[in-house]
Amino acid sequence: MKKIEAIFREEKLNDVKEALYKVGIVGMNAFEVRGHGRQGGIELVGRSGSYRIDMLPRVQLNIVLSDHNVERAVETIIQATRTGNPGDGLIFVLPVEDVIRIRTGEHGKEALHYPDDIDERVRVQE
Repeated sequence: MKKIEAIFREEKLNDVKEALYKVGIVGMNAFEVRGHGRQGGIELVGRSGSYRIDMLPRVQLNIVLSDHNVERAVETIIQATRTGNPGDGLIFVLPVEDVIRIRTGEHGKEALHYPDDIDERVRVQE
């Protein structure tokens, strides 16, 4: 199992959710975060002069899924978030040792299963 942490522009959240739902990824968490990358923020110019905003608002989306679904999920996120401009974001892929569904006590893949999720769609197609 892997955990995908994607940090991207706030205005892309709905695009990402819709794209992930279309491929069958239904379980995810989103957080409002602030940060900056290589560009160090943005400089704004107004009547009173210019000023720098170095901690820009972003969204962090977390998904835990089966190893074989990672590449498809990452490509889906990239397609939904890429503008070609600095600040499009980053994606981190991390190993996950175990997942436990609190309500049922299920572990591993069983804890990640949702009706009509990406794994179920793949099984139906095979």
